[in-house]
Amino acid sequence: MISRKDILQVGSTQKPYGIKGEIIIRFRKAEYADIDTEYYFLEIEGIHVPFFVEEFTYSTDVTARVKFEDVDDETAAARYVNTDVYLPRDLVKLQAEQETTDWDYFTGFTVIDQHGKRLGIIEEVDNSTMNVLFVVKNDQKEYLIPATEDFIEAIDEEENLIEMFLPDGLIEE
Repeated sequence: MISRKDILQVGSTQKPYGIKGEIIIRFRKAEYADIDTEYYFLEIEGIHVPFFVEEFTYSTDVTARVKFEDVDDETAAARYVNTDVYLPRDLVKLQAEQETTDWDYFTGFTVIDQHGKRLGIIEEVDNSTMNVLFVVKNDQKEYLIPATEDFIEAIDEEENLIEMFLPDGLIEE
């Protein structure tokens, strides 16, 4: 069974397309649609199940029609509507390295500051403005931390940890 820390949500299924079992996937980013993969994981009842790709056809830069093996008609495809779609982090990382920094890769990582204090988990990445922000949440607070290599001291991918050196006043107590 695959561990949650080894995968990254890259999109979700939408509606069936046609009568041959194709289903629309809406990707969170265009770069995720460009990743060449033989399979996607669909989250079904909390379990990440691999579905092997038979055909892949772009619709837009962030949507595609995908035909999975053993999903052969509209009824079968309809069972997987509104299902989260995942890829292995290693595959996303490889694609990201070939392009530019993909801050979404760090979703789910725990942020620790220079004093060893655990600030929380990166719940999402806000790239709606020119300055990309990590949205870091813990039980009590939410922090908006600039996603910049200047602040990152160390990354532990085995433990999903990012150690950051944050300027005084960035995190209010």
